[in-house]
Amino acid sequence: MKKHYKYHLRHQTSKPFLITSFLILFSMPFSEIMASKNYFTFQQKQAEVSGVVTNLKGEPLPSVSVRIKGSSSGIATDANGKFSIHASQNATLIFSFIGYENTEIVLNGRSNINVTLIEKIQELDQVVVVGYGTQRKVDVTGATASVKGEELTKQSVLTATQAIQGKVAGVQIISSGKPGSSPVVKIRGTGTALAGTSALFVVDGVLTDDISNINTADIVSMDILKDASATAIYGARGANGVIILTTKRGENGKMKISYNANVGFREASNLVKMANAAEYANYASTASGGSIPAGAVSTDWYGQILRTAWMQNHNLSLSGGTDKSIYFLSVGYLTDEGIVINSKYDRITVRSNNEFNLSEKFKVGTNVSFSNGYNQDVNLGTAYNNAYRAAPIIPSKIDGKYGNTSVYQNVGNPVLDIENNDNLLKDNRLQGNFYAEYQPIKSLKFRSSLGGDWLNANNRVYNQQFNNDLTTFITSGGNQRNPNSNLTMRNTETFRWVWDNTITFNHQIDKHTFTALIGTTAEKYSQTWFSAFRKDVPANQDLWYISTGNANTSTNDGSGDKWTRNSYIGRVNYNYDDKYLFTATVRRDGSSRFPIQNRWGYFPSLGAGWVVSNENFMQEQSVFKNLKLRASWGIVGNDRIPSDAFTVTITPNLAYPYGGGIATPGSAITQIKDPNLKWETTSELDFGLEFGMVGGRLQGEINYYNKKANDLLINVKVPSVAGDADGVVLTNAASISNIGWEFSLNWRGNITSDLTYKVGGNVTFNKNSVIGLNGGQPILDGGIGANQTYTTKTDNGQPVGSFYVLKVLGVFQNDSEVENYKNTQGSTIQPNAAPGDFKYQDTNNDGKIDDQDRVFAGSYQPVAYFGLNASLSFKGFDLNLDAFGNAGNQVYNGKKAFRQGVLDNVESQMAYTRWTSANKSQTEPAANGGNLPASTYFIESGNFIRLNNVTLGYNLPSSLVKKAKLSNVRVFVTAQNIFTYKDFSGFTPELAGDPTKSGIELNAYPTNKTIAAGLSVGF
Repeated sequence: MKKHYKYHLRHQTSKPFLITSFLILFSMPFSEIMASKNYFTFQQKQAEVSGVVTNLKGEPLPSVSVRIKGSSSGIATDANGKFSIHASQNATLIFSFIGYENTEIVLNGRSNINVTLIEKIQELDQVVVVGYGTQRKVDVTGATASVKGEELTKQSVLTATQAIQGKVAGVQIISSGKPGSSPVVKIRGTGTALAGTSALFVVDGVLTDDISNINTADIVSMDILKDASATAIYGARGANGVIILTTKRGENGKMKISYNANVGFREASNLVKMANAAEYANYASTASGGSIPAGAVSTDWYGQILRTAWMQNHNLSLSGGTDKSIYFLSVGYLTDEGIVINSKYDRITVRSNNEFNLSEKFKVGTNVSFSNGYNQDVNLGTAYNNAYRAAPIIPSKIDGKYGNTSVYQNVGNPVLDIENNDNLLKDNRLQGNFYAEYQPIKSLKFRSSLGGDWLNANNRVYNQQFNNDLTTFITSGGNQRNPNSNLTMRNTETFRWVWDNTITFNHQIDKHTFTALIGTTAEKYSQTWFSAFRKDVPANQDLWYISTGNANTSTNDGSGDKWTRNSYIGRVNYNYDDKYLFTATVRRDGSSRFPIQNRWGYFPSLGAGWVVSNENFMQEQSVFKNLKLRASWGIVGNDRIPSDAFTVTITPNLAYPYGGGIATPGSAITQIKDPNLKWETTSELDFGLEFGMVGGRLQGEINYYNKKANDLLINVKVPSVAGDADGVVLTNAASISNIGWEFSLNWRGNITSDLTYKVGGNVTFNKNSVIGLNGGQPILDGGIGANQTYTTKTDNGQPVGSFYVLKVLGVFQNDSEVENYKNTQGSTIQPNAAPGDFKYQDTNNDGKIDDQDRVFAGSYQPVAYFGLNASLSFKGFDLNLDAFGNAGNQVYNGKKAFRQGVLDNVESQMAYTRWTSANKSQTEPAANGGNLPASTYFIESGNFIRLNNVTLGYNLPSSLVKKAKLSNVRVFVTAQNIFTYKDFSGFTPELAGDPTKSGIELNAYPTNKTIAAGLSVGF
């Protein structure tokens, strides 16, 4: 802190400052003379001026300095932020307070004013959480970002990561919208093919891959570590980035009670309009060559399986403490009906964080959370696709009986798909840690933390028995039936513990500051699961037990997984005079997931920074409030593979006839494994620029990164004679590159003392490409239906999971065009085509259309993704807006491609724009039976921008709140996902999925918008 004050003193005593001070000093008497026309005739009359000074949250600020400009007269606000001062009617009052911007108010005859002070922007002095500790932002040499907990709770979200969509450069959040699910978090592109792409989460020191059990209201900060310099401290888990969640703690003082709640509803948005009964009958009749009657009903199948769903979220917390101990206790309840019929999600959370000072040098603490989840799931994948294909001329349900869609087509009734299936998942999860800290001297600290994460999940799936006759359906026949009821019960238990021991040393010699961290960490994971299945279980829910089913149909299964990891960590930080920064980190990881010879790996990183704004030569300029350059390099790993990935499978009790035909018993290798599997490693080079301008009101950051992931795990084909049942072996045989730029800019200003605003935005440009396939074998994936066995190809020089399809050149308009479409040898390329059929490119010029004619046609990897945010505060009101989007990627319309027969339904637009003899479309085919090959026809732009959040809030005046003996009251209304501008004609261009087949819109959960109202009260 001494250096900090020295810097400001040096800054304030620069020549321009001294000259300006003298000018102000000498001009004061003349200014006072000019301020009053009648100065020589009479002194202006003074009157009492009073009011209240608060912050942006409406909380009163005590001890604020209030003085009259041009004089030494002044007072300070009392404990309630109130003040009273005598001043002339045209005087200017100056309000100043440590940590806040000075504010000047011209009275203009007013005798009562309320003033809102704005916090100063101290960007570089901000404390951020890094791996195994904290640092000032000025000392960080890696690429990091931080989001405060109060920003997360401004929206009605199910998980905390949903609240940072579009708010952090380089971070892409892909949310399914399904209750109970966790969004996919990608940081700086896709860097693996099979080993998992989502970031690592660290909750109060406990490592986890899922935070769906964490109550967002309990989070005080979320820190994102983006580059290898920042994540190398996590070694083999850091390749995909790290998100550190810190939960709330108590403070020394009287007990504080906080309650917040929001209640609202969700409904599906961006639904595709399907053909109605008349449109369908016309289309299907043409496609089938028959006559399909429109019928008396026109069923909107999506309307039958979707609904408006109510949701509510309640949170109650207590916190406080003394100089001996602090505590934080919270209880949360969330319920969401789900926009799909028969679905529901409930979650109860409890958290207890405590810390006890046993002496001045020794303290212990606990962070413990418990969650109970209830998830009534549905068979949505089948039902949602069937709702796209089912004929609208069939009723969904009449008098308890279902419409029989399978009479016309091989499509089940979507309502029956859902109502016949009961899928219930219940889970209990206990997570937390116990820690002890001993600080014998100010510069030395020992810390030991033992954390655990226990999960027990029970899944029950029951399918009712029904026949394809009049007992179930309005009409008999078809193929939708389930002759035997069946029940599956599955239990999964997972336990992970991690023990961290660290020593931190801080020392300062004159202008040199050193910080060193060394430590060890040990981790063990185990999972066991078993399942049981029986048919003919009674329909009575009270009898849904395995024992009530037919024992002759019983099948059982079970397995487990175990692994351990031991690690050594070290980090050194050096700071010279808050100008020159250096960081070196190393982690040595040993994991049982790999063979002995490749079990240990080293993950180093180096980082350097230069705070240019603290140089002496920068003190004369006024452009930059802060300016910092940094560069870093590091290597991190990815070990998210099955623990038996290198273990050869031997199947016993086999027999093989040799020679004379006599079967000889024995054992054989049936699954080949690579005995030399090793870590996936990612090396990354990063350059960054951080700056503040206009007195710190404008903050910006620019980052360039170059990531190269090597030794990626992929499945490589092996000859059948090798004896492997799957015909593939998992091995290290690929490399992926991600090169990109990140830009972020934020402006904070005020129009008046009461009217303040913030505007910000960020954009990330990323180029993803496969730069090596050592096995030389591309990965084919993304099959849809019988006629589209694959739609993507991961190959050298292309983005991961690139679409690889036939290229559509147009639509044949007449027989002559079909006949004249020949290759260079004169062969008719599509001799069986008819007018209205697609014309495909004969890429290899062999005179026929087959898989050898496929071409690359883009990928789901976005070229750019961005976010925009703005907020406005006026007295007690606040308005927040957020938007985000993607650009430069493609999406495969899987539902349209999944059409199987001539009687499948179509989109309303297609029913009108299809090719006919009278409407010879150049882009849409004639009515057909589906089963079209994978082609560019199904590939569409993935560009979109979504207005993600609009929230309007109001903080009740402190005078009213105090009378009610409360500390704060806030009410708000919020709307989310209320508008999406997209080029994609399907349901949503925002899709999760495995890297090698992402971007296929087939089984995606319906996007939904939310309208809610909320209340926050502090006692």
